[in-house]
Amino acid sequence: MPLRVLVFVCVFFFFSFFFSSKKKLFTYFRSHQTHTHTTFIPPFSLSKNPYIYSQAHTHNPLTRFTKMHYWSPSLDVDHEFEKLVHRMHPPRVTVDHITDKKSTLIKVDSANKRGSLLEVVQVLTDLNLFIKRAYISSDGGWFMDVFHVIDQYGNKLSEDFNVADRIQQSLGPRGCSFRSLRGSVGVQYASENTTIELTGRDRPGLLSEVFAVLTDLKCNVVASEIWTHNSRMASIVYITDEETGLPIEDPDRLAKIKQLLLYVLKGDLDRRGAQTAVSVGLTHTQRRLHQLMYADRDYDTDEYDIVSEGTSSHKPVVTVENCVEKGYTVVNLRCTDRPKLLFDTVCTLTDMQYVVFHATIIAEGHEAFQEFYIRHTDGCPISSEAERQRVIHCLEAAVKRRVSKGLRLELCGEDRVGLLSDVTRIFRENGLSVTRAEVTTRGSTAVNAFYVIDASGDQVKSETIEAVRTAIGETVLKVNEDEMSTFSKSPRRQTGGFSLGNLFRNRSERFLYNLGLIRSCSEVA
Repeated sequence: MPLRVLVFVCVFFFFSFFFSSKKKLFTYFRSHQTHTHTTFIPPFSLSKNPYIYSQAHTHNPLTRFTKMHYWSPSLDVDHEFEKLVHRMHPPRVTVDHITDKKSTLIKVDSANKRGSLLEVVQVLTDLNLFIKRAYISSDGGWFMDVFHVIDQYGNKLSEDFNVADRIQQSLGPRGCSFRSLRGSVGVQYASENTTIELTGRDRPGLLSEVFAVLTDLKCNVVASEIWTHNSRMASIVYITDEETGLPIEDPDRLAKIKQLLLYVLKGDLDRRGAQTAVSVGLTHTQRRLHQLMYADRDYDTDEYDIVSEGTSSHKPVVTVENCVEKGYTVVNLRCTDRPKLLFDTVCTLTDMQYVVFHATIIAEGHEAFQEFYIRHTDGCPISSEAERQRVIHCLEAAVKRRVSKGLRLELCGEDRVGLLSDVTRIFRENGLSVTRAEVTTRGSTAVNAFYVIDASGDQVKSETIEAVRTAIGETVLKVNEDEMSTFSKSPRRQTGGFSLGNLFRNRSERFLYNLGLIRSCSEVA
């Protein structure tokens, strides 16, 4: 054992002299010769997660090296040295189908770097896996996690399910997709399409106006995802040229697209301002939506914001307290469980520049519990009441953004240019507002899902849905029968002759008329 440590120390010093970081390393060693560094593992990690404890203290030479005070996450190493560490100690992922009878255990063991937890959770989420339990520890420069996962049908993973390679690739030197908000400015040409990012104030008919502008500009929408929360809207739209089917690269044409979309988004009441961008580089759609909504401050409300309806029992409960003796801030979250919940909370903590050192996740039954031990990237815990409140509001927003409000309508049919413009126009003309949408194209087939509510705030009427289905096509647009019966039985508010939905519809039509996209305010295109 001493010989192995001695060899590692020799290699470490050799490369530290070779690279430009040698002065930093020697300064660090001299300053820590008389200090001790102990790795704090909370009691829950030792008692409930023997895997992390055994790996942290018996299997990893780099972790034992940590206990000898020669490594710290605060050390600013060069990129070359990071690659050296990954070559000497590549990420190790093991999949255990035996230990737990109800779930598959995925154990991740690698050198720690910023964003590692998000990378792993993102891979599991993209594979449509449900995380029922998780134990996370990334103190002392080493990243050790255990995830109890099941598939979307509630079963353990099959032995031929290739999840280990996906995680190892994401943690490798080239696999990191962690991206700062600064990277969103500029123009992006993906390999197959052009990506447009939109943020602004949500209002009835907005989606119809956006797709009408894109159709008029000869743009074909290949895919899109739209989120709304706290009267704010964020959307990522993937487009191609209508004639060639290729990405749009003409700067003048892109500038015109951005200008008209910005005009649509601003409207009359957007006090915070709207944003349009043709983004740079490839991006993870839902990861980027979290960044856009956080940057748009959807966690804030003002007197013009529409208060979402719902009982307080469904509201997430977030507490934030400081663990003074250990120098951490402890964040506890309890809410109704749903898919991708851990991904949403970890995204938000990462965007807020916090690092998760330890965590326990339990999501068994209808309720989920998450506990995080965090510090800011500067190494400090939360130090003010304003910052504590901001963390609470941001985590509440992270939970609510993906909660689907409204009736789900599924559209599946032959794809064509202008399809989304026609469908959303029919929604608008029938007084429906889209709260969330997922638009995809599979070959020549459009597979879309829309969550709609009545623009006036009432429950969606069954006769309205039937009118929409008749206009679009009953075989093309489908609605879940159980969900529709629930909406039909819900009490409706009594209204007089004045229709707020008609008011919204008329304002939207006048807006499109001013843009020259329809010939009259009463026209049905």
